[in-house]
Amino acid sequence: MKVSDFERMMAIGLSRRAVLRTGASLGALAATAQVFGSGGTASAQEASLRTQLLQIPGVGKGSPTDADWQKVGELCLGPTKATVAAGEFAGVELSFMGLNNQNLHNLLFRGFLKSWEEYTGAKISWIDLAQADYNPRLQQAIATGTVDFDILEMGAPFEGDVCGKGLASEMPDWVKAQIDMDDYVDYLKAPVGTWEGKTYRISVDGDCHNFNYRTDYFTDEALAKAWKDEGHEGEWGVPKTWQKVQEVTKFLKGKQIGGMEAVGYLDAPKAWGGFGFYFLGSRAAAYAKHPEDKAWLFDVDTMKPRINNPAWVRAIQDVIDALPSEAGDQLNADPGTTAFQQFLAGTGSMVSWWGDVGSSARTSDSSVIGDTVGFDILPGSDDVYNARTGQWDKLASGPNHAPNMAYLGWGVYVMARVDSDEKKKKAAWSAAAHLGGKDIALWSAAYPSGFQCYRKSQFDIKEWVSAGYDEAFISSYLASQSNSYNHPNAAIEPRIPGIFQYYSVAEDELAKVFAGQMTAQAGADAIAAAWEKITDQIGREKQIALYRASLGV
Repeated sequence: MKVSDFERMMAIGLSRRAVLRTGASLGALAATAQVFGSGGTASAQEASLRTQLLQIPGVGKGSPTDADWQKVGELCLGPTKATVAAGEFAGVELSFMGLNNQNLHNLLFRGFLKSWEEYTGAKISWIDLAQADYNPRLQQAIATGTVDFDILEMGAPFEGDVCGKGLASEMPDWVKAQIDMDDYVDYLKAPVGTWEGKTYRISVDGDCHNFNYRTDYFTDEALAKAWKDEGHEGEWGVPKTWQKVQEVTKFLKGKQIGGMEAVGYLDAPKAWGGFGFYFLGSRAAAYAKHPEDKAWLFDVDTMKPRINNPAWVRAIQDVIDALPSEAGDQLNADPGTTAFQQFLAGTGSMVSWWGDVGSSARTSDSSVIGDTVGFDILPGSDDVYNARTGQWDKLASGPNHAPNMAYLGWGVYVMARVDSDEKKKKAAWSAAAHLGGKDIALWSAAYPSGFQCYRKSQFDIKEWVSAGYDEAFISSYLASQSNSYNHPNAAIEPRIPGIFQYYSVAEDELAKVFAGQMTAQAGADAIAAAWEKITDQIGREKQIALYRASLGV
């Protein structure tokens, strides 16, 4: 194994034992390549399920279709057949609630589970929800105790609401063995997915916001000359701090690249069912998450909101200041617009998002940017606010970076209402385990799915290259995620009840700010006041205890 491969694997948290196993698999893959040639043959594909999966349909060959999703699901049916007899779940009917974002999530699950339904005899009905409708529907079910679904696609931030109220089924031990939970990246291991020591979640996704940028912009000689002519400090290049992102965004206003209008950063001011708040958070984390303090949203001893402190107000003001230099109708852009209708479609040079941008750039029909995109962890800040002293600090180590671990990834949860029926319970957990399988995970991260890497085994660059990815492109993409997951100053998502009540009310107030109806400080103060009411309604002492636990303090 190359030293660089070893160092990369250790950086993402692989154990030495896992490294040895991976090294053996790399050796086997290399040997296979020598025997069959770099292009592979049908026999070679049959010898390696993962290699075969990654050729469906192949990078650069357009978006996968339902037929592709079904084929992937069928090829990954082996673990199900090892634990379930053919036809064992005949007569069982399950309902599954999840998203249909970008025509993905639930639609992929349908394809993945089609062969599972045919083999086991179970039938699944689907409750599909748009992102903006997801939170209200789930929160209504939680508040009223009227859970009308057996399997739920959900993020870890809701675990306080769902698992804490006894609405989820505890994971059986046979499921833990089938899905190989030790393969999860470290930040998604317990306590994530657990509540009071019991395991409830099968992960199907990892989450962090990373920084996506257009490489052609930052190697363009005309822009480099204009940057110098205007007297900007430093060479023209990819911004490493939010201060530079602001400067570059304002610089690009009115300029052109390749005969087209040049556009800088793409903010997402429009509300998105609470999920839009993460994008302000990705700007704010570098200002608000001090390396000596794990908290950044609330004070850990009082739950007093920090949303109206100078760090968060600065981030809000950043958006206000940048919007006039961004794309024409940016005020009406939600995060789905910025990633899929703007950046992947060729508008804008910088955007923060989850991993979808990288996996879609060359595998989605909606993308025109191909390999002209690079990746990094989120920009840092030249200074960071210290909430304990009330002062801005400049770190001796340089700019402060704090990758936003936004949402902690999607997972699949089985509801407690199936626990009284052993056959139905096993069927529900078997369906969830099929979706959380190790090999399906690799395919989902490599193609448009709504999911990004969440397993250590997904960081084998050679597998991605064999699928058709450019090595420099995919190395940059994977490093942006592993360096975020393992960053010592990562901004961790709090798993506390009501978290999306906080986020949703914040979006409502921010909409007024970005529309020019309130100042940044007034809007932040309004959010803080609303957050205080939510905390009192849920129970301050309970929230303090859970918030401290979620941060490990």
